[in-house]
Amino acid sequence: MKPKTRVLVIDDDPVIAASLKKELDAEGYDAAIALCSDAGLATAQQEAFDVIITDLSMPGLSGLELLDQLHAAKPKLPIILMTAYGTSEAAIEAIRRGACEYLTKPFKMRDLLAMVAKAVACEQFPSGLLELGAADSTQPGIVGSSQVMQTLYKEIGRAAQANINVLIRGETGTGKELVARAIHQHSSRAAKPFIAINCTAIPDALLESELFGHERGAFTNALACRIGRFEQANGGTLFLDEIGDLSPATQVKLLRVLAENCIQRVGGNERIPVDTRVLAATHRDLEVAIKEKLVRKDLFYRLSPITVRLPPLRERSEDIPDLVRHCLSRFSADCQVAAPAIQLEAVEFLQRQRWPGNVRELENVLQQALLLAGNHPIAVLHVQTAYESAQTPLPISDLTIAEYLATLIAKAQQGKITKGCRTC
Repeated sequence: MKPKTRVLVIDDDPVIAASLKKELDAEGYDAAIALCSDAGLATAQQEAFDVIITDLSMPGLSGLELLDQLHAAKPKLPIILMTAYGTSEAAIEAIRRGACEYLTKPFKMRDLLAMVAKAVACEQFPSGLLELGAADSTQPGIVGSSQVMQTLYKEIGRAAQANINVLIRGETGTGKELVARAIHQHSSRAAKPFIAINCTAIPDALLESELFGHERGAFTNALACRIGRFEQANGGTLFLDEIGDLSPATQVKLLRVLAENCIQRVGGNERIPVDTRVLAATHRDLEVAIKEKLVRKDLFYRLSPITVRLPPLRERSEDIPDLVRHCLSRFSADCQVAAPAIQLEAVEFLQRQRWPGNVRELENVLQQALLLAGNHPIAVLHVQTAYESAQTPLPISDLTIAEYLATLIAKAQQGKITKGCRTC
């Protein structure tokens, strides 16, 4: 017969403590009482409990001090704090110190029981935990061993070996800059600079100066000569992200640089030779953009003697366990979680999603889930909550057709689109 879940109630008010024990026992828990913080600490250290419920303000050790000592001894033990003083500072501090939940008196008993049930569910994983192992790196990197990723690694190797421009294509969030860095690091230019610039992050009026530099007095506030990114990357690699969003005027100037290997600073007359390899990336369908006269065909040909295509995450779901290990190892230091753990069932939930935002969206969900779990293992409930909160749709104009269709399919699979429902 399965043993009952043990709950320790620590409260210096004997009436409240007895009432809580009665309700917990009625729900099938095995509840014990301690009427002061010192007695509660001693009981928790001597006996095994699945959940602790403690008051925040008591004689002797405060609830926060008790929390610190309990958490130091048993980091994974769920602790629910109760208080009659519902200040934001107390709530924030309680969660920061490792409490899994926080209740303000008076509270409804069903709310407390729901918190206890949730804490127990998060701790007692029938399907076990994913083995994370030691963190292999605290830096971002390309992760995955699936067949499509093996093909990608071969493409990166071929691109690195050549000394010509490369066009990197893939949906938003697939890791195009990581691929660009890998090409650079494995190329003969690895000892030279790698400079990255997002073409959409800089106003068009300033982008020419950013790329090619400017002379003193070229425009208002141009108080000194400034070299551009092409010169900074001379001998190395320049990564131009979201190249499909360049204005027609900037496209013409970029085309000239790619054809002549010379730049001309804004406001200057001198033609300056540069030996800069360009790796360009876009999530847009350039062939469609060319037909719509948004992208020059000759610029496309200059940028794409080699094309590397990144697979979307939905085409390599078998890599998600490896990505989870890598991401949690990276995020644990920032979230101050010494030994992050995740339920296997939670990983399986992640593998079933469509991920229109790809690896970037997965990273966002894992960060939120890690914060929701605190110092406890990440459960299905945590990743479901984080996933739902991350489902803020991008404007349709920012999506490719493939991304838009993938989003619609994902919504249909989740029951969010019904027959006759119009989405746009």
